[in-house]
Amino acid sequence: MSHSLPDLSQALLQAATRAGADSADVLARQGTSVSIDVRGGTLEQAERSEGFEIGLRVLIGKRQACVSGSDARGEGLAMMAERAVAMAREAPEDQWIGLAEPEQLATRRDAAGLEMYDPAGEPSPEAMKEAAIRTEEVALAQKGISQVSTASAAYGESEVYLAASNGFEGGYRRSSHSLACVAIAGTGAAMERDHDSDFRIFASDMRSAEEIGERAARRAVERMGATAPKTGTYPVLFDERVAASLIGHLLSAANGMAVARGSSFLRNALGETVLPEGLSLTEDPLRPRGTSSRPFDAEGLQTAPRDIVRDGVLTGWTVDLATARKLGVSPSANAARGLTSPPSPTNWNIELTPGSASQAELISQMGTGLLVTSMIGSTINPDTGDYSRGASGFWIENGQIARPVNECTIAGNLRDMLGRIIPANDARPWASMRVPSLLVEGMTLAGN
Repeated sequence: MSHSLPDLSQALLQAATRAGADSADVLARQGTSVSIDVRGGTLEQAERSEGFEIGLRVLIGKRQACVSGSDARGEGLAMMAERAVAMAREAPEDQWIGLAEPEQLATRRDAAGLEMYDPAGEPSPEAMKEAAIRTEEVALAQKGISQVSTASAAYGESEVYLAASNGFEGGYRRSSHSLACVAIAGTGAAMERDHDSDFRIFASDMRSAEEIGERAARRAVERMGATAPKTGTYPVLFDERVAASLIGHLLSAANGMAVARGSSFLRNALGETVLPEGLSLTEDPLRPRGTSSRPFDAEGLQTAPRDIVRDGVLTGWTVDLATARKLGVSPSANAARGLTSPPSPTNWNIELTPGSASQAELISQMGTGLLVTSMIGSTINPDTGDYSRGASGFWIENGQIARPVNECTIAGNLRDMLGRIIPANDARPWASMRVPSLLVEGMTLAGN
């Protein structure tokens, strides 16, 4: 059953005021999700869900509380409001919390022009099943593949609406299509697995089932016979599939909450060089068809493109309103929130300046080293940036891929690593994080 999110949001705000809240905001969401899994050419599992949820945050002075529910009846909304107000009265004070001032609010209240919703609508279960089956068939047809553990298709659509007692009201719709395959090569203890997938807003942008199945199978076969590399200090090339994790560590360290807690290796680095000269890290929440695009943040502030790092220099923190007040900086319109949690800062649609060389050209420049295609586990010290992760991929000798490797650990310090990255030019233009393969010289590698 579809609900009028604007009407329900206003009704819940009014209930919060009657219950004694000084101010409040409401996040309402409803949507549909469908998933199809196949195995052996037949349907293994099909799931469909439709749901409605609404979350309320109330503020009483400098105290706040959040509750959520799925009861759209008037009495259900009243009970939510009363419960939230009772909780807020017992909550600890936080001098930094508060809604946005009216002059801070976004004038844009919808997602027009951002292409966040596919008007083609929900695909048929038959079409999704056929795509998953075709992905599995193509993977199994590749030499060396013994089985496909996952072949799945999924679709989701949602409507989100935000309303607050400061006068903000706005909403948008979002859709997603995905297709994934996990292939296994070999048998017994010699088995290796790898995957490929695609995730888009528009079905017409999706890569073909044949391409996804073939790539998952090829990656799995290429991993067969992997051995541990030698221990030493070598250049490490992070494949495009995993390179975004390095930039993710930089984003985490530039997050205002980590800075405010003092648990960031970049806490004193504002205005300092954190990437090589010439490299910038930009955020664009208004990118058309971007999977993390949004016209306004979870506090009703207008989102806009910005530089996090410009020409190698860290230019600002990622903050919500409360964190901005605590750090004494301007808000960056990066607030996100769940239905049962207050706002917190996060990033949308990140892009790192690409390099001029292809991944193959960087490999040829490496001499001897490691190409990392997957990682497991992590030991990251957020205070110092000390970095250690399990890795697997391919050993490079004389500038060429020599053999697959696994069971090794790569280590370094993130501040040093980020300061000497060399980017390739292979970032996926549709990804929410456009980060190409990254070469880091002189990392410690522990193998055999």
